[in-house]
Amino acid sequence: MIGFEWDWAFTWEVLPMILSAAKVTLLATLLGSIFAIFMGLVFALLRRSKNRPLRIGVYWIVEFIRSTPLLVQIFFLYYVMPEFGISLSPLATGVFALGLHYGAYLSEVFRSGIDGIEKGQWEAARALNLSLIDTYKDIVLPQAIRPMIPATGNYIIAMFKETPQLSAITLLEMLQIAKIIGSENFRYLEPFTLVGILYLVFSIVAAYGIHQVEKRFPKEGFSLK
Repeated sequence: MIGFEWDWAFTWEVLPMILSAAKVTLLATLLGSIFAIFMGLVFALLRRSKNRPLRIGVYWIVEFIRSTPLLVQIFFLYYVMPEFGISLSPLATGVFALGLHYGAYLSEVFRSGIDGIEKGQWEAARALNLSLIDTYKDIVLPQAIRPMIPATGNYIIAMFKETPQLSAITLLEMLQIAKIIGSENFRYLEPFTLVGILYLVFSIVAAYGIHQVEKRFPKEGFSLK
């Protein structure tokens, strides 16, 4: 029989298991965020390429990723890619899927930030005979990053809240562990409540941290040298 009365003894018993699973959730979010930022920057730069076929091709790739559900992409990577000889662990699949999916969204954030740089800055870089790489590294990105921080932070928090979808490929993250505990003990109240509280706490801490990074980031930009 399923219990609906809060049991503190059971709560303390299952808390270590859920906290241990929280490490997997945070690891998937951290690695997925790094990969998403990298892919977002690559997509954004390729979208600004002078090569028209490349620019159009990347545009449709980004639109395809943004227009299909994350869960479908997770299933495809985990169950279909092995048919082509590419087999990844549940964690690697989750990180790759999260990074690719949110990289597509972040590419628009990065592209918007780069487009926001004044035309005079580009002209000054050309007048100084800077290469394209030096222009991005020394002129454009140092000024473009600060306006990108709030939107990038919001997408990373959204990614964190999407990690329960990785339970569909058997990754033992917080929600999956809570489901297992509930099914084995016929008690869902405590594990699911703990998971909800942890998601709330982690999201608030992440939002505060991102706000602090934005406040402390120099308004005039910084040097990547």
